[in-house]
Amino acid sequence: MIKYCMPKNKETIALDYISLHGLARPKDLEAYGIKREHLQRLSKKGLIEKVTRGVYRKTNAQVSAQCGMAEVSKRVPGCIICLFSALQFHEIGTELPGKVWIAVRRGAWHPRINYPPIETVSFSDALINNGVAEYKIDGVLVKITTVARTVADCFKFRNKIGLDVALESLKDVLTKKRCTIMELSEAAEQCRVSKIIRPYIEALI
Repeated sequence: MIKYCMPKNKETIALDYISLHGLARPKDLEAYGIKREHLQRLSKKGLIEKVTRGVYRKTNAQVSAQCGMAEVSKRVPGCIICLFSALQFHEIGTELPGKVWIAVRRGAWHPRINYPPIETVSFSDALINNGVAEYKIDGVLVKITTVARTVADCFKFRNKIGLDVALESLKDVLTKKRCTIMELSEAAEQCRVSKIIRPYIEALI
């Protein structure tokens, strides 16, 4: 007997996509012919929920402690998780930020998001992609500064976040051997903080 498979309707396709990718925007689903009304119907049925403006997630989905980073990355494509939030992601130091810290290209639009709350800094063209890696959080690919780059950024933005935070992050990564001296030196060179960070490295090793 030949079995025929019924084609999936738009709502089923949308639900499958959100289940697979964790978070989705209406724009992500346009290529599948899915419109906002399909998402609204799924939301009314209790199958998906709006987690922030224009971003949906499957209802009762298991999420990580870093879910805010994934949500912001969906709202601001191309942004880079940095500074306090990167420290939290890499489990460096003891800071627990109340905001998601992101970087955008210098001269680019600085987004305004009520939830999750964000703090924005600018990276130059030379630094926007250096020392940045992609990690998957709740199904979403998120750009985050690497361990070495995060420490270098802390010294670069020490007037904004505090020298004590920068020193704690440096001591933590050296003690736990989270990166090499060479990696730290290269990141510091890129961020133009070599002369600032070198004496602290020498004092700690």
